[in-house]
Order: sequence, then C-alpha cells, then structure tokens
Amino acid sequence: MRFSTLTDRIAGEGASAWDIHIRALKRRAAGEDITVLSVGDPDFTTPDTIIEAAKASLDKGATHYADVQGKHALREAIAERYRVASTDAKAENLIVMAGAQCGLYAVAQCLLEPGDEVIVPEPCYVTYEAVIQAPGAVIKRVPLKGDDGFRLEVADIAAAITPRTRAILLNSPHNPTGTLIEAAQWNAIAALCRQHDLWLISDEVYAELIFDGEHVCAAALPDMAERSVVISSLSKSHAMTGWRVGWVLGPQALIEHLTNLALCMLYGCPDFIQDAAIAALSDERQADIHVMREAYRERRDAVCDALQHCSAVHVITPQAGMFVMVDIRATGLSSQQFADRLLDEHNVSVLSAEAFGPSGAGFVRLSLTVSPLLLAAACQRLALLADTACAGRVIDADTIANKLGMNAPDTSLHS
Repeated sequence: MRFSTLTDRIAGEGASAWDIHIRALKRRAAGEDITVLSVGDPDFTTPDTIIEAAKASLDKGATHYADVQGKHALREAIAERYRVASTDAKAENLIVMAGAQCGLYAVAQCLLEPGDEVIVPEPCYVTYEAVIQAPGAVIKRVPLKGDDGFRLEVADIAAAITPRTRAILLNSPHNPTGTLIEAAQWNAIAALCRQHDLWLISDEVYAELIFDGEHVCAAALPDMAERSVVISSLSKSHAMTGWRVGWVLGPQALIEHLTNLALCMLYGCPDFIQDAAIAALSDERQADIHVMREAYRERRDAVCDALQHCSAVHVITPQAGMFVMVDIRATGLSSQQFADRLLDEHNVSVLSAEAFGPSGAGFVRLSLTVSPLLLAAACQRLALLADTACAGRVIDADTIANKLGMNAPDTSLHS
C-alpha cells in the first residue's frame, strides 16, 4: 500500500536521535544501574498545588469538551505573563496547544508553503527539521561555531536570506547549547525581518531557567507584534512535561487560523489540565520556578566543577536551560562513538550533539536531570573515558611512528 510523501518528510535522522536513550531505558528497566542524561525530562515532580488543582477540577466534572482556543482564564493568565515582559498581549493573541511541540507544528502548517525557506541556527532541536519539512518547506541551517561557544552571529543570519526565505526560527535560551541571544542581536534580527518581510518564530520554552543574563521576548521587540510568533509551555519551568500544555502567542489573525487547525486536529486541551495550568501560573506558584531554577544552576556548576581538571574535554558553560555541551574532540572519537562507549562501558547515556546538526560534531549533550552527586559521578566516568581515549591515541600514534621511523603526529586538542 502507498503512503503519502509526508511520511518521508517527517522521518530521518531527527527521528532516530533518541535510539541511544531508548537503549539506556531498556537496560535500566532490566535492572542495570544506568544514569540517564540523554533527554530533558525534569526529575522533579509537578508541584502538589498544580496536581491538586487538576484533581479538584476533575471532581467538579471538568471532563467535557473545552474551548478549542483555550479557556479565557488561562489565556488571560498567560497574556499577563507577557504583559510583564512589555508586550501588548491579550487573551485573543493566544491559543493553548498540546505542548510547545504541537504549537510549533501548527504554526509551521499555517505559515509555510512548499519551497519556502526557514533559517535556523544549528545545532538545533532535533524535531525542527521535520516540523519545517512537513508543509513542504526547506530548513536552511546557519552553523554556530563550537570554538566560539556556539554564539549567534547576526551577519550569518543576514547572509542566509534569499527571495524564498519565509521565516527565521530562533530558540533562546537555546537547546542544546544553553546560550542566550542578547538584546542587541534580537534588535538586529528584528530589523532583518522588517526589511525582508519575514516571520520571526521564537521557541522560548526555557525562558524561566536562566542563570546568567536576561531573557528577551521576541514579541516585545519594537514593531514586531504583527510578524512575531512566540511558542512556549509549562513543561520545563513547572516540571509538567507529561501534561502536554503549551501555547502560541501571535497576531490575532494567525491565532484564528491556528484555532481552525486545532478544531480539526485536537479539539482543545482537556479542561482539567487547563485548570492545573491556571494554578501553575498564579503568583504564589512562582516560588516553585525559583527552586527548580536554582537546582539546575547547582547541577550545571557540579558538571563544570567535575570536568574542569580533565584536559581531554572542554565544557561549554550554559547560561540557561537544563543541558551542558561537552567538547570531546580531543579524544579522536566521533560524538556517536563517544556516546555509545560511555553507555556500553560506563553506564551513562548522553546524546551525540551531532544529532542536533553538523555543527555539533565532536560534542555530546548531557542533561541536568539528576542530583549534583549523580552528575558528578557520571562526569567522572565521562572523564575516564575521555582520558582513556586520548591515551590510546597517543600510544597508537607513537607505535605507528616508531614502526615507520618518523616523528609521531600531533594529537593535541582539536587535532
């Protein structure tokens, strides 16, 4: 039987990036002691008050169809969050979706045509390629340089714009690198969008988990209200990944189109989950965000401290988020080889950063989803593998050189 060409556009390397994570989970389910650092699923339990709000909503009978666009009370609570960030957001500018991933997919369906180009800095989140390709658009990657800490260069964005460019998709705080786009960079990118009549799509799911620096909301940029689309959720900030509640903030006309799409695809987010989300956004609950943010900061510092004396690796210290990129190029192993050996030989699962794009080659990404003590122990095993691989490179090079009667090749960092 024949399938649609959509099935080809949503498959590929992005879909297979999680294979090592699945392998780690199977080994742990079989009783092995595996430290899983391969996905960004918080180890925190959703705060009790949020869970109780969902229970109370169910007890009151909130088991029927909900407003497809989202309950007005929830959309107003989200809008108030953005008004604090100096936007003119109203409830009419929002739609509640089944997580940020669903919101991003829906936005792509309503903005992109076959052949449109979307500029995306990479490494980037693994689902972006499939999301962009689903409507027949083309992802145009702008490489970020690991040697420069994966900082965004606006000039590279500008150079990538062509007559077929439809949108720029940015993620700040950034997954997988933890970097922030600074205010001056945002303003320069906004100017490019106005000059070339482009949409600016901003994935801001880690906005509440910033350690160093400040978040800039794309919707707050001058003269960008009608061409900016902000996508976010409560998954990371409130440890609600399994609840699947997110939103899209954008021009009212776009929200109307997204509502039509939701009508024929989702038919709304469950009412009791929306009531839980309202509780999550209440003022008194912001203390939970602070506690989790500080815990992630402590974990980031634990990783940096544990690896600072290992000459075989280099840590890219993240400004935000729940991930750390580790440069393992000195080992001579590819990212996937290193990740496979770390799991097979040392019972720690991390992701090959090359899964996020070619610019991630030579790096692995580990998640800050276990305690500082477990992270430190995992980093010790990572450092042991890196040191062993480096020592093997030196021995092999010397052996070959001696046999050939020549000087050993350079095996220094980044060779």
